[in-house]
Amino acid sequence: MITTTTPSIEGKAIQQYLGIVTGESVIGANIFRDLFASVRDIVGGRSASYEKVLAGARTTALREMEEAAAALGAHAVVGVNLDYEVLGTNNGMLMVTASGTAVQLA
Repeated sequence: MITTTTPSIEGKAIQQYLGIVTGESVIGANIFRDLFASVRDIVGGRSASYEKVLAGARTTALREMEEAAAALGAHAVVGVNLDYEVLGTNNGMLMVTASGTAVQLA
């Protein structure tokens, strides 16, 4: 499935808009407490393990969004937006949300 942040797909005509689709992924509590502690310890460095977890959450959110689009009969999702929100007690969780518009192409 084509997934893009742009409102159209070059060389393709949108035949029908099927509606907004979303996907979400929530990462649990301890990772962010540990993340902020490690960031303080790693000045100017990168934490590959946390980057991997965040990438996994993003991938899950995008996959769920694409599955929702496929269930509507979409060929693509346009106008995709990724949003990251901290939530929960003591901001102990991170939610990654992917949203876009499911479309059928001509």
